[in-house]
Amino acid sequence: MTDIALDKSGTGTVRRLSPAPFGIAALLIVAYGVLPLVGSEYLFDAILTPFLALALAGLGLNILTGYAGQVSLGSSAFMAVGAYAAYNLALRLPGLPFLLDILLAGGVAAAVGLLFGLPSLRLRGFYLAVSTLAAQFFVQWVFNKVGWFSNDSPSGIVTVPPLSVAGLPLDSSAGRYLFALGVVTAVTLAVWRLVESPTGRALVALRDHETAARVIGIPVLRVKLLAFAVSSFIIGVAGVLWAFAYLRTVEPAGFNLDRSFQILFIVIIGGLASLRGAFLGAALIVVFPLLLARLGEALLGGLFDSGVLEMSQRIVLGLLIVTFLIAEPAGLTALLDRLWNRAAGRFRRTS
Repeated sequence: MTDIALDKSGTGTVRRLSPAPFGIAALLIVAYGVLPLVGSEYLFDAILTPFLALALAGLGLNILTGYAGQVSLGSSAFMAVGAYAAYNLALRLPGLPFLLDILLAGGVAAAVGLLFGLPSLRLRGFYLAVSTLAAQFFVQWVFNKVGWFSNDSPSGIVTVPPLSVAGLPLDSSAGRYLFALGVVTAVTLAVWRLVESPTGRALVALRDHETAARVIGIPVLRVKLLAFAVSSFIIGVAGVLWAFAYLRTVEPAGFNLDRSFQILFIVIIGGLASLRGAFLGAALIVVFPLLLARLGEALLGGLFDSGVLEMSQRIVLGLLIVTFLIAEPAGLTALLDRLWNRAAGRFRRTS
């Protein structure tokens, strides 16, 4: 099958057919139909479920940073808000359907994000990044100091209820993976419709030139706050998946500053203003430590302990980010597109 077609308008222009729809369809078939049947518990618990949660968090941050051009270093705080909100809703209002708990938890995260997004009306760049960093420390401090959020647990660590939807138990590894996959699919579809809408074009206009966007009639202040709210909602839902589908516990230490930087690295490595970029970046972030651990163990044996692994991961990941910023600022998305176009060009020349 060729990947090009002649323009039917008679101009003779060659139009390239995108492989994206076919690739997405194949991935969904494998994700929903094949992996639940052949995947192991390790694959679901250690790779696929955290990948889905981090990809969704990266998707939320990409709305704010990639599309709207607003800097945020407090993504992990909004994950924590979503996780704790869902836990308290399930604990104190047990009659609510869990899907409604997720929506309400995302709404709480959106409200908190909207509050901390107010400085964006006056601040930009580095100063805005510092203000969002304050959200990270403030939220983590609140969850550490106010026992009500953790049901007065002495350690601050709470175990979430078993996952179930409409009375259907989903507490197995495959069940939690399928639940996370369904939520991520639905949210990704909604985000795609958003970025393709006039609202999405307003976000891009705000990112490219705020003054020009204001001149052409875009309500800049409203669009900024909308970006913070939508981004925080999605990241809050990602926090629910992280707690209920992956860790099955909630603790403030699980949503620290390192997690915020991890989500930011996902966006940088995957590609700004790209839905695919969130998934590509999350895949690299999740799989990379596993590959590094195997490689280090093969080369150094017992000398490659957990401390060496963590330090090596930070060094290599930092080098990767610098490399991408210099050689390919648009991230893995642009790199794969370039490889695809090069392969398509060779195919055309040989066909």
